[in-house]
Amino acid sequence: MELPKVKKYQPTDTGESPLAAMEKWVNTKCPQCGGPAKRETDTMPNWAGSSWYFLRYADPRNDKEFASQEKLKYWMPVDWYNGGMEHVVLHLLYSRFWNIFLHDIGLVPVSEPYAKRTAHGLILAKGGEKMSKSKGNVVNPDDVVEKFGADTLRTYIMFMGPFDQAVEWDDNGLVGVKRFLDKVWNLQEKIVQKSEKVNLKLQTSLHQTIQKVGEDIEGMRFNTAISKMMELVNEMSKEEKILTSYYSALIKVLSPFAPHLCEELWSILGNKNTLVYESWPEYDLELTKESVITLAVQINGKVRDEITIDASADEDNVKKLALASEKVQKWLEGKEPKKVIYVKGKLVSIVI
Repeated sequence: MELPKVKKYQPTDTGESPLAAMEKWVNTKCPQCGGPAKRETDTMPNWAGSSWYFLRYADPRNDKEFASQEKLKYWMPVDWYNGGMEHVVLHLLYSRFWNIFLHDIGLVPVSEPYAKRTAHGLILAKGGEKMSKSKGNVVNPDDVVEKFGADTLRTYIMFMGPFDQAVEWDDNGLVGVKRFLDKVWNLQEKIVQKSEKVNLKLQTSLHQTIQKVGEDIEGMRFNTAISKMMELVNEMSKEEKILTSYYSALIKVLSPFAPHLCEELWSILGNKNTLVYESWPEYDLELTKESVITLAVQINGKVRDEITIDASADEDNVKKLALASEKVQKWLEGKEPKKVIYVKGKLVSIVI
């Protein structure tokens, strides 16, 4: 059937299709009995368009069929499909229904459209309310970009909370992320090609960050990936000099979250090729292990000092180092402690 040309596609008061207003076309005769009949004006359900478009993406310029078998075999199924939390049930239901129907009639080579399907959580307005134009609590991303920059917006959205959970929008969080990115920018003033002494703690932190960010991106734990990078940047900020190789690695792992900033820094470092084509930095598993660790020293439950020890130090040596501390000796007043407890890798607790 050829549909009539519609001049106006404005919504109707009844919520019906624009075709419903075309009475001459709607009112017809039954092809079987010849009696009065009405044509269906709801030509396609609202989920139809979003239930198969990924098939068309495989071959968008084909004017003979919706997609060629050759290209569908190459591209399908979709490796990883992500969508909104509110749409996930119906969209998944309809898209799988359409796909299996098209597969059954021989137009699609795979029975399932996605290898993996995930959904992201909602971003809520202040107070935990759902954003709504009628309530006037919608955050305009254009305004955020104008004030803070696109990279701050991107990074903040990834940092707000677990990817699959609802989180509340907070302008203060934007300020914190902007401050973090500013720190990354300012670190370029500290870079050097070579250093006489290797900072083992910073080296360990860098390799731990490369490992964690890579694993967290694969697991869609973007908030904890950013948190780890913040820790590394705080450590780098304490240093007088930073190796260019360390700074380059930081830029690479940060680039999926703040691409504009990182591309600019990559260019400033003298690189001619865009960062997009660089390989992901590699980490050394041995270098991710702590060589030295800092322990809190408690006396009667209150932290009175900190000691830095070799990560491989045994319990007896750790206790001796803690008791030898000047601050601890002051509290002991020459007496023997009643009890010394070592919680491995965390603290030494002394009871007096």
